[in-house]
Amino acid sequence: MTTPAPYAAVAMQLTARAVEPLNDDAARTAMLAHISEIETQIRTSSIFIAQYAGVPVKLAVLPEYLFTSYPGRISLPDFAAKAAWDAGGPEYEALGGVAQRLGIFISGNAYERDAAFPEFYFQTSFLVAPNGDTVLRYRRLLSMFAPSPHDVWDAYLDRYGIDAVFPVAETEIGRIAAIASEEILYPEIARVLAMRGAEVFAHSSSEIGSPLATPKDIAKQARAFENMAYVVSANTAGIAGTGLPLASADGNSRVVDFRGKLLSQAGDGETFTAFAAIDLAALRAARRTPAMLNSLARQRPGLFADAYAASAEAFHRANGMMESGSPAIPDRDYFKRAQEEVIERLSNAGVI
Repeated sequence: MTTPAPYAAVAMQLTARAVEPLNDDAARTAMLAHISEIETQIRTSSIFIAQYAGVPVKLAVLPEYLFTSYPGRISLPDFAAKAAWDAGGPEYEALGGVAQRLGIFISGNAYERDAAFPEFYFQTSFLVAPNGDTVLRYRRLLSMFAPSPHDVWDAYLDRYGIDAVFPVAETEIGRIAAIASEEILYPEIARVLAMRGAEVFAHSSSEIGSPLATPKDIAKQARAFENMAYVVSANTAGIAGTGLPLASADGNSRVVDFRGKLLSQAGDGETFTAFAAIDLAALRAARRTPAMLNSLARQRPGLFADAYAASAEAFHRANGMMESGSPAIPDRDYFKRAQEEVIERLSNAGVI
């Protein structure tokens, strides 16, 4: 395996824009216009970073749902029609053109339709390569208010298999995986991706920024140290077009190295200042060295497999959006009901 020379990764802290108030055609036009805008922002930022850091930018990570904001109370089919992207659709094509012209990898996050699950959408983190191809597509597994592949688990595995659930892209800048938003709080997702070889976690998020250490900020450093992997985490610079105050989800984009050390952190507002060099030679050497600090090689997953399997039925169950063997669109209150049922089962089992 060829080890790339050090390169810069940047977490682009940009403002998400809601399309929910727009009609469907206007929403599509607005998303494409927004994609066009970020090309100049990434290009100009990359020039400054290369001059400052002395290495070229090879990876730009965009915030969560940058081009749409979150769905709110709109129904799943209505939001899918208005704002969800299609694999190979015009939005991905436009982002592929940006990646080609800039010669970099672009990671981001969008809501995505899937012909196998009509009227559904999945929140999807993606990686677009410099040749314009989408080389990674990760569907968010843990979400409070959006469908998960686990909700249609049997049908999803029949169609895509487990490799598509936990994808890792082998690229010329290393093995890259994606973690979506608050999933950074759940160590299992990062661990499985690391066990599949991931070296860089692209983390698209939209979260509260604070001068205090937030749970997500702590988790980013923990996931990096636990798995000996870089974390490039891009937060929004606020969300425009909703009833929320603009800066409710703003600030603290960051890059963390494989020892859990914070390499850079952005302040508030739109900025490129969360960038750092990614040194995969150092990471790979550390992973291959017997040491107490080799947290990845010291893991013993077999210790925990039976305990996890025994607990599966008490927690969120698979196929919650399947009826008579077919995917079924739920109402918006489904998500609250599902969690209430988990809490009741945990209480009955004496867990809580």
